[in-house]
Amino acid sequence: MQKLLIFLICLCGASAAHAQGYNIALQLKGYTSGTVYLGHYMGKTTYVMDSASLDPGGKATLAGKETQPGGIYLIVLPGKKQYFEILLDKQQHFSIVADTSDLIGKTIFTNSPDNQQFSDYNRFITSQSATMAEVQQLLAAAKNAEDSARARPAMDAIGKKLQQYRQDIIAKQPKTLLAAIFRAMREPEVPAMPRNADGSLDSTFPYRYYKAHFWDDADLSDGRLVRTPVLEARLNRYFNQLVAPVPDSAIVEADKIIALTKNDRESFKFVTWWLTQFYEGSNIMGMDAVFVHLVEKYYVTKKAYWVNDEQREKIIARAYEIAPNLIGQKAAQLILQDSTGAPVNLYNVRSKYTVLVFWDPTCGHCVTEVPKLDSAYKARWKQQGVTMIGVKTEGTKAEWTAFIQEKKLTGWIHAWDPKYTSNYRKLYDVYSTPVVYLLDENKKILAKRLGTQQLDEFLSRGQSSH
Repeated sequence: MQKLLIFLICLCGASAAHAQGYNIALQLKGYTSGTVYLGHYMGKTTYVMDSASLDPGGKATLAGKETQPGGIYLIVLPGKKQYFEILLDKQQHFSIVADTSDLIGKTIFTNSPDNQQFSDYNRFITSQSATMAEVQQLLAAAKNAEDSARARPAMDAIGKKLQQYRQDIIAKQPKTLLAAIFRAMREPEVPAMPRNADGSLDSTFPYRYYKAHFWDDADLSDGRLVRTPVLEARLNRYFNQLVAPVPDSAIVEADKIIALTKNDRESFKFVTWWLTQFYEGSNIMGMDAVFVHLVEKYYVTKKAYWVNDEQREKIIARAYEIAPNLIGQKAAQLILQDSTGAPVNLYNVRSKYTVLVFWDPTCGHCVTEVPKLDSAYKARWKQQGVTMIGVKTEGTKAEWTAFIQEKKLTGWIHAWDPKYTSNYRKLYDVYSTPVVYLLDENKKILAKRLGTQQLDEFLSRGQSSH
């Protein structure tokens, strides 16, 4: 299902309008016509925000009445196949003369100390590229660990030079945008592992220390980081690699990170949006609970100020569709009927486990997956106390019964809802098939949206824990 929140990234625009606006006088050597574009980052994604036509001398002015939020912006050349990055911060009136034969080495900025600093840094990076290429060639040609080790000193030397260059910027010009970017890129330095009481090394210390200090240098109250790729990269790494994929833990971490943005509207907006869409789209079972929490805390309460009423209602409606079938909730009652019209009541099924399968005999994925579920049921699950309930969602009654007979889906309770009185699509969030739920003897949801192998592993773990 297409995610409701993807479009919101476009709303993360400028928040404060200033009279002076921005004015970038540009000359592109080698061009006599064409259109140039001004773009910006929003996290890792880039957006075009302005354009201007070049005159015969290759000159154009990109200008607007509103001062733009600080960040990394892009000058996109005619044809949109080539671009170079610039910084916008407090000084947004300046000129650029760019030589397309060497955009890094020959581009000149006037009246823009930020971009002169950025240009010097990019030239430094370029000056190290030949050495880096040599090191990469050595690594590519390495035949064993000893060969790779020979390249390590050169690699480490380049890394130290780069880190020292960035440290000098941070120390000498700490309030600049580039310094803020470099600080946000800085990694925690993990001390040596301490020893436990028994004398052994505390092997969990590096992870705990690194996670606890991950955000020390990334100022989440600095909205300028929103318009760089750095902030999203750190969010992605933190929530994918350092936060435990457990709803309760993720909720605590999400609220903690959002709280760090409270002093900047742009940062609060971006981080809250990013976390909401990240957990809405998570493929990890149970993490939709984090999405529901975020919607209830920030959207229902209208703290997500950037969405209008219509957008807010759509997001809230999506969360409330998911909320009834979160892991740990009691499954909604279902009153269905079998192929003869006899009633099928979910809560009347007495079983240690119930596997509830919403499927469609005309669905290609169902045609493959349902027989696999049946094989696992007959081979192992039946002996483990599982009852299978299959619910037809689409296709004709004839197609449904024919598939059941052809695949010999015996032992299942087969049901459907010809007049759709049970509201199962909404109650169980069934918008594609197959959708599989595992319920315990009290009809509490233990797992959902699992494939046959995952469900088999889940049931095996359940048996071994008893």
